[in-house]
Amino acid sequence: MIYDIALIVYLLGSLLGLCLVFKKAGRSPWLALVPFWNLYLWVKICGKKWVWLLYFLIPGLNIFIFLLMVVETARVFRRYSFWEQLLGVLFPFVYLPCLGLLPTEGGRWTAAYHDPKVEKPMKVGEVRDWVEAIVFALIAVVLIRGYVFELFSIPSSSMEKSLLVGDHLLVSKMAYGPRVIQTPLSLPLVHNTLGGSTKSYLDWPHFSYHRYPGYTKVKRYDAVVFNFPAGDTVLKAFPGGQVTYYEAVRECGREAVLNGTAVYAGTNVGGIIVRPVDKREHYIKRCMGLPGETLQIIDQVVHINGKPVEMPEDAQVMYAVTFAAGFHPEKALDECGVSREDMERSGMFYDEMGNIHMMVPLSKGIAASLSGKSIVLSVEKVKNEPDSSMSLYPNAPGYYWSVDDYGPIHIPAAGETLKLTLENLPLYRRVITAYEGNSLEVRDGKIYINGQATSTYKVKQNYYWMMGDNRHCSQDSRFWGFVPEDHIAGKAKWVLWSRDKDHGGLRGRFLRNANAR
Repeated sequence: MIYDIALIVYLLGSLLGLCLVFKKAGRSPWLALVPFWNLYLWVKICGKKWVWLLYFLIPGLNIFIFLLMVVETARVFRRYSFWEQLLGVLFPFVYLPCLGLLPTEGGRWTAAYHDPKVEKPMKVGEVRDWVEAIVFALIAVVLIRGYVFELFSIPSSSMEKSLLVGDHLLVSKMAYGPRVIQTPLSLPLVHNTLGGSTKSYLDWPHFSYHRYPGYTKVKRYDAVVFNFPAGDTVLKAFPGGQVTYYEAVRECGREAVLNGTAVYAGTNVGGIIVRPVDKREHYIKRCMGLPGETLQIIDQVVHINGKPVEMPEDAQVMYAVTFAAGFHPEKALDECGVSREDMERSGMFYDEMGNIHMMVPLSKGIAASLSGKSIVLSVEKVKNEPDSSMSLYPNAPGYYWSVDDYGPIHIPAAGETLKLTLENLPLYRRVITAYEGNSLEVRDGKIYINGQATSTYKVKQNYYWMMGDNRHCSQDSRFWGFVPEDHIAGKAKWVLWSRDKDHGGLRGRFLRNANAR
């Protein structure tokens, strides 16, 4: 509610300021309330060319143009102080009304389109010009990246073959509704670190979650960019989340991890970093389960509420491929479009006949293509069996699932009341505590939330189930659970361009729909 009030104050304050500016310029104040015509008059008052009207129609750019027009209006009033203009950019809803109420210099209006004999605006030095340009550009970047769109690149093969390593995506922040920037004091153009584990932001002030309305909802099969849910606590030795804090705790114990003495995979974890939601690492996965649904994976096929749903055409699963002796399997795999990253994670061994056996993630199309090669003796789909390692969510005893046979698991929806038992509590413990900020403990066989014994819990926000298309080579919801609504950053819209890291050069994937499957 407070954010909606703030938005109303911002808009009304800016409009009131324009009314006062129009009145001082000899125009009727009510014209500032007429859509489009008010922009035309404002551009004219500031002595700008008509093409600036077109800039207002370009999403993202129009935010920057609005702020520049505030600066130009200040200059029309002969307000040349850099800090005053910066104040106008940060708080136009206050600055424009104040500007309109200021007495005119010498009793005359100084707008550029009036009497040409009026003294010309003061010229600023070249250094000042550059400083202003850089400051306003950075402000524009922060606003556009936070509320309109952002560019991301695909770093790993977890979405092969739908989205490829080297794809550069345009991600819409407006699709599901832009989030209010929760950690405002941070360096622009940097996400969360200045190399290594040095933070690029201040923890205070920190705003609570709020999302403005978008033009669509998260749908099944959407390629969604979100903040990594298990990235709330990060190991200093693995700031990118290559090894999660929770993996290290299960392996080494909480105390050893917290005091920095734990050694995981031969590396000292070095202590921890706690990150706010919007500063956690970005992931991209495909939404497979929506709030209120029950999801189950049976023999690699996702079922929703008991019914199978289509797997993306380019999705990959692991195959056991046998190549005839004397041949180079890497060449055949490369010709079929298997990425080097997928090849590198594939095991290889020779049998007594010299034949080469590999475990490779393949799409159905690539598997069929390989089967047709004379050097390939067999191509067989691999299925993972359940184990007791607790590597899969909810990482608790009794849930001996596999990535191919998983669940059933119910996905919480906002406003829904969950029935809690000691058996299903591991599924929802993190929802109740980490994502919705409650205390939880079990005493004498009873569940206590915020100190009160209970057998139910009312969910505060929606949750989603995200999976990579490279089903056997993706760290996704099967490993760390639900994705809360407040973690969702935006919807991948277009592959702007794609660089082939394996062979160099560009792929022919310009302006490709990022949700094509």
